[in-house]
Amino acid sequence: MINRKFVSKSLASRLRHYALPPSATGTSRLAAVIISALFTSTSYASDAGQPQPLDTAEVKTHSCHLDGMSEQLQCGKISVPENPQQPDGKHIDIHFAILPAIKDTHPSEALLAIAGGPGQSAIEHAAGFDRLLNKVRQQRDILLIDQRGTGLSNILNCEDSEATSMLSFNDEGVDIIAETEKCLTQTDADITQYGSQTALTDFEAVRTYLGYQKLHLYGVSYGTRMAQLYMRHYPEALSTVTLDGVVPMQQSVVAIGSAIERGFELLMRDCASNAACHGQYPDLLNDFKTVDARLTKQPIKQSVRDPLTNEPSTLLMTRGKFNGAIRMGLYTPAIRALLPHAIHQAAKEDYQPILGIYALSADGIGLAMGMHASVVCGEDIHRISDQMRKDAKESYISSTMMEGLEKTCEIWKVPPVADSFSEPISSDLPTLLLSGELDPATPPNWGALAAKNLTNAKHLISPFATHGVAAQTCANDLIADLVDSASIKKIDASCLEKDIRRSFYLNANSVEPVIATDANIPASADEATSTDNATGTDKE
Repeated sequence: MINRKFVSKSLASRLRHYALPPSATGTSRLAAVIISALFTSTSYASDAGQPQPLDTAEVKTHSCHLDGMSEQLQCGKISVPENPQQPDGKHIDIHFAILPAIKDTHPSEALLAIAGGPGQSAIEHAAGFDRLLNKVRQQRDILLIDQRGTGLSNILNCEDSEATSMLSFNDEGVDIIAETEKCLTQTDADITQYGSQTALTDFEAVRTYLGYQKLHLYGVSYGTRMAQLYMRHYPEALSTVTLDGVVPMQQSVVAIGSAIERGFELLMRDCASNAACHGQYPDLLNDFKTVDARLTKQPIKQSVRDPLTNEPSTLLMTRGKFNGAIRMGLYTPAIRALLPHAIHQAAKEDYQPILGIYALSADGIGLAMGMHASVVCGEDIHRISDQMRKDAKESYISSTMMEGLEKTCEIWKVPPVADSFSEPISSDLPTLLLSGELDPATPPNWGALAAKNLTNAKHLISPFATHGVAAQTCANDLIADLVDSASIKKIDASCLEKDIRRSFYLNANSVEPVIATDANIPASADEATSTDNATGTDKE
């Protein structure tokens, strides 16, 4: 589970409105996951005994165990200047973990798996990455690095002194500016040095330190930005790249607001097009509007059972919590299938189903808030256009997101990156881009935008996946094929046609079978299951 001392509840509640959560690497029990992070929650713990040396001339790692994994792994760290321009100044430790290849037939190669967020620890999610990349690991190491400002690498976050339960907490009463100022005073770091480009030099330093000649990259969500920067600055170190849930360099993450709206509209479409769902919830959109209007007037206070502990508790259901729970539910098929039932029951003033969804993410979003702010305030906030502001005013989620970000960045002063940062990546590296048609964060057109100047790329769109295609479909096998062949030419994406959607819940206990409708077909020919740079042709 997330260590609560690393999560500011008041800010975390607001961050749920505008963070770009990473994708799922697999969940076994819904009650054990944090929906807003969408990775299986794990934590890091090294062996209590003395480090066990490797059979190398220079000992660079030590034996360790990571939560969720029974086997012994290898962990280590390097020391780097916090400010690369001041090599004699303050240093910080960058921690890494290696999931050793089962059969090490390619000792000079590794796959670097880059977590999302921004602000998520890669090491904490070793078990999820292991499941996702198990086929790659048969012959190559999996390398995980806690990006600076996250996990063990000088995490930037704030302790929360409030003891208020998140169920009764009034997230809409938070003074964002005051909370951000408080957080800043607690932060012993140069916050201007925790952006993506500086972190990239750490990644390359770890690769050099460990002696890998070539890396294969897998980046998910925000991790795709880091992977694209690697393609730009260190192409000679790379063999293949997979971008899953693509954030193109040209796109500010603030634009996620419109993607969320699109994901919600697709949910409404899918329920309306499904006979059983429509029959059970014939006016679902109006149900949502009824609850939204009710909560706009004032929050609802009720006595409830805590969905995680079953203890009597007090719920303060706010508009932010209601919309936030729906937003988080759109990220994963299992929770998406529950949303029509939860919305419908909320319209009948029964908030227990939506409370169950909200509670899964209420105790923390798995992101290092300070690092998240350093990235977004330096790389995204200045890219807000007048049109984005105009569009945001038409949506509660988008407007709340915009307001929260701008207030945070007023205090979290980070110089904007150069304009060249947002230029599209030009590369001939073998690159696989994965998009989910139902993705509420990084829609397929973002993948097409990222592929604009990639001359050796294939963009695959899974018609039934949400955020994190490889965790939900056969795309994990396609990644292994890419790594083995270093070519996108022979990748067969036909398996992505398999309908992986979860049946909609008609009540709290049962599901109904999916009924084929026209909604099962992608919206346009450009969004067919397999396209290359949105043109339908392979380039190699």
